[in-house]
Amino acid sequence: MTTFWSLWITIITIATFVGVAALLVWCSRDTMGVAEGEDMGHEYDGIREINNPLPKWWSYMFWGTLVFGAVYLVLYPGLGSFKGVLGWQSSDQTVRSLQESNASIANAHSEQRLDQYARELDAAEAEFGETFKRIAYDASGNNLRPITDIAQDEEALKVGQRLFLQNCAQCHASDARGQLGYPNLADGAWLYGGEAETIKTTIMEGRIGVMPAWIDSLGADGVTEVTSYVLSMSGRKVNAKEAAAGKQKFVVCAACHGTDGKGNPAFGAPDLTDNTWLYGGSRRAVEDTIIHGRQGVMPAWKDILGEEKIQVISAYVWSLSNDTKK
Repeated sequence: MTTFWSLWITIITIATFVGVAALLVWCSRDTMGVAEGEDMGHEYDGIREINNPLPKWWSYMFWGTLVFGAVYLVLYPGLGSFKGVLGWQSSDQTVRSLQESNASIANAHSEQRLDQYARELDAAEAEFGETFKRIAYDASGNNLRPITDIAQDEEALKVGQRLFLQNCAQCHASDARGQLGYPNLADGAWLYGGEAETIKTTIMEGRIGVMPAWIDSLGADGVTEVTSYVLSMSGRKVNAKEAAAGKQKFVVCAACHGTDGKGNPAFGAPDLTDNTWLYGGSRRAVEDTIIHGRQGVMPAWKDILGEEKIQVISAYVWSLSNDTKK
């Protein structure tokens, strides 16, 4: 925070405290020119106004909140850049990467700073760490259980669901059915493959999906024709002449999507024949994809969650499109 903004916040905060205190003092004094308890000479809907003092309990409570606020601002951050005499902070606001965050947490531990985020991570690890290990590892405690075995464990799936809601639902939605631009994880259609270990790899390492823009290569007419052909692959009614011309131009797409349009998990190229569309299946949406291309990024979670938690999340995600009752 710059010096200007630090002073700005400090001055406004202190001025507010002083102003509220002055108002309370003024309201506590009898400055109405009429003896306490006497009629003020005003009547509203048959109700006479009497010169009564502020209730003592109300005044004391108000003073108490001011004192509490002042003590809080001395002990904790709140006045601009002042960090408070206790040195408490919610988290290190200077970090710009996961590596910096991990280093900051390690420093907070070594220096015994009152970093709330670091303390909450410690508390969570102390409370839930053994649970994750018990679910993720076999009886020996040395080897991770197969993801498909974990998926048979109802308790493990409940834990995996909670982890999913905390870390994955922002993009894939709480029911894992995704939203525009984010895959549905419950429909059995997988860009990179839906095998248990493949799902784990996706979560661990992340994915970067790139579809280039084709407007310069195909031209406006070519985009229209290829769109018609692509839509016809999933059984949609289109202009037959356009689709026939688009089939000839589809050769530039076949390198990734295959000559049959069924995609290629090695590239994350989607199946164009199943009527499942990541960015929308309307004609306009498909044309927009061909014209401008797409840039899809799934971040890597291995350094954030660790392999144990990812093993459990993978089991939950795998169970969404597989029958675990067998």
